[in-house]
Amino acid sequence: MSIAVDLNRCQGYAQCAFLAPEIFTMHGDEALLYDPDADEAQREKLAQAAAACPVQAILVDAVDEPAEAVPGDR
Repeated sequence: MSIAVDLNRCQGYAQCAFLAPEIFTMHGDEALLYDPDADEAQREKLAQAAAACPVQAILVDAVDEPAEAVPGDR
């Protein structure tokens, strides 16, 4: 499971750190630290944290699989 956080979008509301402290932590008032390769057992907490982000800065499994080409596209 891969996680990506758009740190330009993140505003430091810390909802993710509250809901999934094993994955997300705040360093100071604004800097977010996170584990980009979280354990699969944390998927439910991670989904809750991503959904709770007011600016939708958390992407789960965003980089796991390459996009497939659409048949007929060149």
